[in-house]
Amino acid sequence: MLFERTILNVIFISLIILMFAYWFQLIFIKKTKNVWTFPMVGTLLVNGSLFVVLLVRWIKAKYFPLSNLYESLLFLSWILLFLQTLLEYKTKSKILGAIIIPIVLLINGFANLTLPIEMQKASSLVPALQSNWLIMHVSMMMLSYGTLIVGSLLSILFLFLAQKKKLPVPTSNISTPNGKLEFLNQLDIWSYRIIGLGFPFLTIGIISGAVWANEAWGSYWSWDPKETWALITWLTFAIYLHGRLTKSWKGEKTAIIGSVGFIVVWICYLGVNFLGQGLHSYGWIS
Repeated sequence: MLFERTILNVIFISLIILMFAYWFQLIFIKKTKNVWTFPMVGTLLVNGSLFVVLLVRWIKAKYFPLSNLYESLLFLSWILLFLQTLLEYKTKSKILGAIIIPIVLLINGFANLTLPIEMQKASSLVPALQSNWLIMHVSMMMLSYGTLIVGSLLSILFLFLAQKKKLPVPTSNISTPNGKLEFLNQLDIWSYRIIGLGFPFLTIGIISGAVWANEAWGSYWSWDPKETWALITWLTFAIYLHGRLTKSWKGEKTAIIGSVGFIVVWICYLGVNFLGQGLHSYGWIS
């Protein structure tokens, strides 16, 4: 526990340093050809440290470390940082780290400074979680949350930059000579790709959860708050992809839906934990 706490404290301090480093880089360093800057390398090291923490918990507790809210917050942080480094490498943009790092910092602050110590400790699985479906269902849901959050963030960033710069919304995937339009076009494409990746994760997570619910509770669907908001989340991004694939919506239309999806995902993942208890009682905050 002391080893884990030490690493998590180092991670928290490192995230604060990286946040200011990304902001400094974004404001004062306009162009850089080298993607392997200090913030990028630091983010990779922090993400590696988070992986070590999760791995140690897995080995010591002898179960996949996604049994409670605290562990899921650490796992979500790992997913967000992984996607950030991937996108930063592909787009060469510093703005993504300047947005995602503060979010990860808030997540870690909430997990380590707000949640009770009892919720942070690895403990024996409650009966409902003693199933082989744990890894499949919870990992798929967390992967979907992470990818959909990042995809939605790109939609929000697209809308913000498009309005701020008062530039026309791109209507095709063809790059233009205008660098600003090219970046907006990149945001639009990557938002679509990442949401397109997260949606199957969400679908698999919901289906596997229904099968697990029938095994544990004798019913595939009980309209539990988590289940209801998972369905709302699924419908929101189904509308996004439907408009994108069949209606040829691009740019602002889909970015608005993606931005709404950002709020919906957080309500599904964390918001309902404050509203009242349900069948997913092990994930609620008293």
